Amino acid sequence: MFTGIIEDVGAVKTLQNNKQSMKITVISAKMVSDVKLGDSIAVNGVCLTVTHFNGQELTMDVMPETVKATNLQQLAIGDAVNLERAMPADGRFGGHFVSGHVDGVGKILRKRPMANAVYIDIELSEELMSYCIPKGSITIDGTSLTIFHVENNSVTVSLIPHTYKETILGMKNVGASVNIETDLLGKYILHQLQRGQVTSAITREYLVKHGF
Repeated sequence: MFTGIIEDVGAVKTLQNNKQSMKITVISAKMVSDVKLGDSIAVNGVCLTVTHFNGQELTMDVMPETVKATNLQQLAIGDAVNLERAMPADGRFGGHFVSGHVDGVGKILRKRPMANAVYIDIELSEELMSYCIPKGSITIDGTSLTIFHVENNSVTVSLIPHTYKETILGMKNVGASVNIETDLLGKYILHQLQRGQVTSAITREYLVKHGF
């Protein structure tokens, strides 16, 4: 489990691309400082398992399903990546519930400054849009953000100067792809509602009758 608060921006050192899978090595002294084999690290919002580490480097395998569902396949040597370690049980919960299981890929449509913030419009598929609501949470390349506007096929988020500077979102241009994880709790609720498994005795008539 992660929170979407980026701890470090690492750099891709090596990439081993097979037909359907990948092996990626990332440079990050901060991530290596207390890492163990088998630890979970979110790379651009994708939960990966550390299979080897040495000095300032972490190596992780990327499964075929992850290659298909994320933008990791577009990485090149030298690219910057957002990194976050799994949240410790006694840690601060600074963002929101983030599983590291990316739902899909979006595209940056527009970036524009607004006072001390930067607004970013991101195009999403119809399926991903169904989980997005104003003031709801969304994870973009591993960064926990709040949606403040929703269109038919896009959402708008606002980045404060710190987030813009300390994550790769500030480096990405219009047209770039971003990994998207929609709100975990919202997905479960919508799934149950669609399956008709959520029932309640509290109806509109019940609330009116009791003075609400």
